[in-house]
Amino acid sequence: MTSSPRTTRSAAIWTLAGLVLLTLNLRAAITGVPPLLGELQDTFGLTGVEVSVLTTLPELCLGLFSALAPLLARRIGTEAAITAALLVITAGLLLRVVPAQTALFSGTVLAAAGMATGNVLVPAVIKRGFPDRVGPLTGLSMMLLSVGGAAGAGLAVPLDHLGGWRPALAAWAVPALVAALVWGPLALRARTHRPERAAAEAAPSAGAGAGPSAAAGRPRTPAGTSPDAASGAAAEQGSLLRSPLAWAVMVFMGMTSLMFYTLTAWLPEIMHDHGFTAATAGMMNSVIIVIGIPLGFVVPVVAARMRDQRPLVLGAVALMAVGLVGLLLAPRAGWVWTAVFGVATGSAFPIALTLLSLRSPNGAVTARLSGMAQSGGYLLAASGPLTFGVLRSVTGGWEASIWLLLLLVVPELVCGLLAARPGFVRPGPPPPDGPEESRPEPAPVSARSTDSDRAR
Repeated sequence: MTSSPRTTRSAAIWTLAGLVLLTLNLRAAITGVPPLLGELQDTFGLTGVEVSVLTTLPELCLGLFSALAPLLARRIGTEAAITAALLVITAGLLLRVVPAQTALFSGTVLAAAGMATGNVLVPAVIKRGFPDRVGPLTGLSMMLLSVGGAAGAGLAVPLDHLGGWRPALAAWAVPALVAALVWGPLALRARTHRPERAAAEAAPSAGAGAGPSAAAGRPRTPAGTSPDAASGAAAEQGSLLRSPLAWAVMVFMGMTSLMFYTLTAWLPEIMHDHGFTAATAGMMNSVIIVIGIPLGFVVPVVAARMRDQRPLVLGAVALMAVGLVGLLLAPRAGWVWTAVFGVATGSAFPIALTLLSLRSPNGAVTARLSGMAQSGGYLLAASGPLTFGVLRSVTGGWEASIWLLLLLVVPELVCGLLAARPGFVRPGPPPPDGPEESRPEPAPVSARSTDSDRAR
């Protein structure tokens, strides 16, 4: 069965609307909890340990459940998996308003599990449905993630004042349910087009290349892609755990997330200890997030237009190192380092997210790479704030903890540069005479490739 151009265009518009609604629902349920922690602790009688568990659960669940998202998408389809994820988010948010500790924690796990699935499948939807718009739509998704997160945090207290903690926690169940109602018809449509959808997912995606080849009317391919049509089918075989490039992407994503979560968790206290008021120190966190909103849109667009993203990685990681050194040597210049951290973290994570699409030959592999990178990455990131705090408690100062972050800049840079090299991940062991990573030739004359994994 083939679709008419009009039907295809309508499906694309519907998918774009669903993508917007999905990304708006992937952070608010998490960011809306910290402003209410005091009231929740009093209401449920939570101990300090239980409060720590409640705030750590979302990150742990993002790591644990991200690995399951590609399996679910392969079994029931990407659209159906997203619909299910949004319904799970809705159920989790409603469950949290039940006045029982078990409901609060169980609802948090459910909501985070749904968000983990959505996180993983966003790059796959973009890669498969809009292969020539990877940069702009990844940027839009990043911006909407930040907007949703900021809205969740900003509206929590006003909603609490209007109706108490229950409506403040449950309010985001409404947009999650609306998003599920949009994705439901897409899931039904996908079931009727399953054979052609399977062929489309296995085929290499055309991309958003820019430059002379596009101007000349030749087929465009995304930055870092290969015209080798066989790579799409080959990429469906084997495990990504055998691909060094996939591991580089995962560690880079984990390190960028670790830096962000650790800094936003502890920077206010660091600044407060160096003479800034509590209100000013807290505002610095907001500035980091606000700086990241426009960068979340711009950076993926720039990255997708580049054949080699290593200059972007080098710039973002260098800024992080500058900010950390500045925090050690001149902490009183806190606003300067806050701005530097905002640009560094606001650039690094969008680069990592964009690489999930640029390093994949098709949407199916994007989902698998996204699952691996986000699962391992979030678990790695979750260890950052805890380790930073423990080291501070042991040493009695901030210097050792900041030096630890500086040390972690090294693997972030190394893995980032490896992940940003042009090429595709190739799951599983290589064919007898074939590559593990397929790499484009400088000129699109043939579909030759090199064994880039062994070359490393």
